[in-house]
Amino acid sequence: MDNPLIDPHGRTVNYLRVSVTDRCDFRCVYCMSEDMTFLPKQEVLTLEEIERICSAFVSRGVTKLRMTGGEPLVRRNVMSLFRKLSRHLESGDLKELTVTTNGSQLNRFAEELSDIGVKRINVSLDTLDDEKFSSITRWGRLEDVKAGLEAAKRANIAIKINAVALRDVNDNEFDELVRWCGDEGFDLTFIEVMPMGEIGDSARLDQYMPLSMVRAKLNETWTLEEIDYQTGGPARYVKVKETGGRIGFITPLTHNFCESCNRVRLTCTGMLYM
Repeated sequence: MDNPLIDPHGRTVNYLRVSVTDRCDFRCVYCMSEDMTFLPKQEVLTLEEIERICSAFVSRGVTKLRMTGGEPLVRRNVMSLFRKLSRHLESGDLKELTVTTNGSQLNRFAEELSDIGVKRINVSLDTLDDEKFSSITRWGRLEDVKAGLEAAKRANIAIKINAVALRDVNDNEFDELVRWCGDEGFDLTFIEVMPMGEIGDSARLDQYMPLSMVRAKLNETWTLEEIDYQTGGPARYVKVKETGGRIGFITPLTHNFCESCNRVRLTCTGMLYM
């Protein structure tokens, strides 16, 4: 590129993360209050505006786009945005178009996403227990997410499970998540809970669990081997010798990773964050 995007700290930006909506069909306890007030629609970028901005970033050297929300797949006609952006995949200017989703709508959209050129997705899933899943998400059904994961597998989309480590909530399930992801062929990433967002009366600090503690727990059962693997995001990966699967650790609080960040983030209202 004649004019690559280089920020004031000398980091080359080639990854744009885009929130297409602030709305979600779940109300996860560490993310939203149950009676959320969402933005008026007139304050949210249109899909056409999002496509123009994404295309402008691609023209300046961004090679990876990630669509997020809220829950991106609940936005009306969002697949039209994916279809328009896929032309950059066909031209070779864009190397990857990905999605972070809660999985609730994957059963509907997995095949179309695959046809458009989405080869990899992240699915947020903190527990494999139906009752606990309902408690964490408030409105979600685990069976819908599992059906979506099966649909994505049939569509040959690679899947990474994102699990937020929650003290006294899912900290007795880490081994089960590792085993299940190994059996299903999914990568797994553990994430430290972040002190951000509107969550009502929930005490997020009480849920906080450093990933050093998570890894110590995993070491009691699994052989974790250091590997040199990157997806372009902030996770540091190990390989599980017993399953052959990969586990990533995202540690925004205990190990800040800003020095290597190659991303900028666009909100659904058009704000850009470095």
